[in-house]
Amino acid sequence: MTTNWRTVQERLKALGFDPGYIDGVRGPKTDAAIIAFKRSVGLRPRAYFGPITEAALMGGAQQRARADIPWMAEASRMLGLHEGRNTATLRKWFDASVSWIDPREIPWCGAFVATCIRAALPGETLPENPLGARAWGGFGASCDPVFGAVLTFWRGSRAGWQGHVGFYWGEDDDAYHVLGGNQTDAVTTTRIAKGRLLQARWPEGLPVTGRPILLSAAGTPLSHNEA
Repeated sequence: MTTNWRTVQERLKALGFDPGYIDGVRGPKTDAAIIAFKRSVGLRPRAYFGPITEAALMGGAQQRARADIPWMAEASRMLGLHEGRNTATLRKWFDASVSWIDPREIPWCGAFVATCIRAALPGETLPENPLGARAWGGFGASCDPVFGAVLTFWRGSRAGWQGHVGFYWGEDDDAYHVLGGNQTDAVTTTRIAKGRLLQARWPEGLPVTGRPILLSAAGTPLSHNEA
């Protein structure tokens, strides 16, 4: 695997992880930034930079698919932003319908999805309460779980009110890989058990252009509580 270290350094810096001087030379600061980034997205926090890390940082297979799904381009652009470290950036970025919230105090997975959808589809009708994760189960139209679909999950119990919402990024045998906000307090990709899925939805009237993407679990643990 040939790595363009200048591109890696530029991407790390854009996400708020300091790789040191942008010179295309891998050094201790670049390794420290890689470790911090991998920890933020749920990967094993070590300096090894392989295909899975590159996919998480740069988009990998998803990068080719997201060109046709503009809300995914917007979502992946925000990868790594943290509710504490990047509070001001998130609040400025949030769609007007949810811009009043402080992500450090209010769960913001729904705000993340709403903002990505509205950035790509300004006239799209959002759920009446976009901050309510389960409210996204009535968004748009039902679809199969495919790249770009809005996935809603139960938390606590299927019959309860708690939930989580994010975008399909891929899947392995046991879990969906979800690109979302408020996942370990940041925009990350995380694994959520398939048995917790409630709905997969797609914007009404748009053709479903996403497809299933098979990923490796790669030792990444399942998430059990995204709050």
